[in-house]
Amino acid sequence: MDSSADVLVIGSGQAGVPLATRLAKAGKRVVLFERGNLGGTCVNVGCTPTKTMVASARAAHVARNAARLGVHTGDVKVDLAAVVDRKDAIVARWRSGVERRVHGIDSLRVVRAHARFVAPRVIEAAGDRYSAPAIVLDVGARALVPKVPGLESVPHLDNHTVMDLRELPRHLLVVGGGYIGCEFGQMFRRFGAQVTIVDHATHLLDREDPEISTALESVFTSEGIALELGAAVASAKMSGNDVVLRLANGKELSGSHVLVAVGRRPNTDDLGCDAGGVALDARGFVVTGDDYTTSAEGVYAVGDVDGGPQFTHTAWDDHRLLFERLMGKPTRSRGARLIPFTAFTDPQVAGVGPSEREARERGLTFEVATMPFGNIARAIEIDETAGIMKLLLDPATERVLGARIVGAEAGELIHMFVVLMQANASARAIVDVQCVHPSFAEGVQSLVMRLPRYALS
Repeated sequence: MDSSADVLVIGSGQAGVPLATRLAKAGKRVVLFERGNLGGTCVNVGCTPTKTMVASARAAHVARNAARLGVHTGDVKVDLAAVVDRKDAIVARWRSGVERRVHGIDSLRVVRAHARFVAPRVIEAAGDRYSAPAIVLDVGARALVPKVPGLESVPHLDNHTVMDLRELPRHLLVVGGGYIGCEFGQMFRRFGAQVTIVDHATHLLDREDPEISTALESVFTSEGIALELGAAVASAKMSGNDVVLRLANGKELSGSHVLVAVGRRPNTDDLGCDAGGVALDARGFVVTGDDYTTSAEGVYAVGDVDGGPQFTHTAWDDHRLLFERLMGKPTRSRGARLIPFTAFTDPQVAGVGPSEREARERGLTFEVATMPFGNIARAIEIDETAGIMKLLLDPATERVLGARIVGAEAGELIHMFVVLMQANASARAIVDVQCVHPSFAEGVQSLVMRLPRYALS
């Protein structure tokens, strides 16, 4: 058994790699285990490839609709194979960057093999055993396949395999109206496929307030995306070369391909958690405390496997907090941090803090302001008017409780609120700032000034 390490890190995702490299550079002896490609979900099958293909889809959409700005492009053709080749090249570039990052550090050893517990704080990989005072789990998650009768026997795609299609689906059925389903649904519609999105919820992105979801739904329907909401998939079968989904309301949908995007399941099935004394919840996620500790002494969990928000930026922040803890330094509380999000649809949907519905459920006192995104001068000038903005303000402190933006570059704009909230600053700061004209940012200022307390007399 190799007991020469100080820290064992299982998984090379957006928490595992920076944590392993920083600990090694700080003098810790680290072993990093990875059974697949370095970089985790984000680099290989998540953010990097998805947003690369979203960019191609948007280019096709802008070209098709350029006539509204007086520009005529002619027939627009999408070479899906070329789109996939570009995606693969960018993924390879990012992955090679991770490879360079983890190699060449004397106190960091990379083991390219599946690692699993065989006893408390004992890991086995490729026939060798390792032990260390600290073990960090960053094993991530994968697509969840729901228990729908017949689905297992039907060829279906997930967020990984759908990006390897080199020929355009005739009709893509998307099961799931969350971030992944919405991004891929709109992407393939803009590539030229017929698309239907199915969800048991009554709205897309159903955790959001209805007006937020409705703003996105109106764009989707205007682009020709069919929405079947409020009806769960009851069964699936093949009919000739087509997949047929039968909904709980009796309706049947037929398509050439089906994408399943109903959530993620943790990669703990073959991790040997029982042997390691690591407790899992009912869904298989590692049970963790606010300090990333698990039920097993010396074992920590970060990233998607801990059951929290499954965002790359959250996992990266996990590494910062755990690094300080493992180095014996004081650190921030994980539970108190702000976690913004963005769905990279077009328009984007971004938010931070509670929605109005969540705020009411929590009994919070707040003032609310809303404004159509189309009221922004910049949005009118570039003809990107779809969307809505919403702000919740604490009337006692004048601090922002939460915000939602549906609109062009919403994922960038939301950070105006994120920084303000992180600094515990008053929303008055946005009122008093001098925004460049014309910019989307002055639209955020106009939203804040819709609150009576900040309105110009």
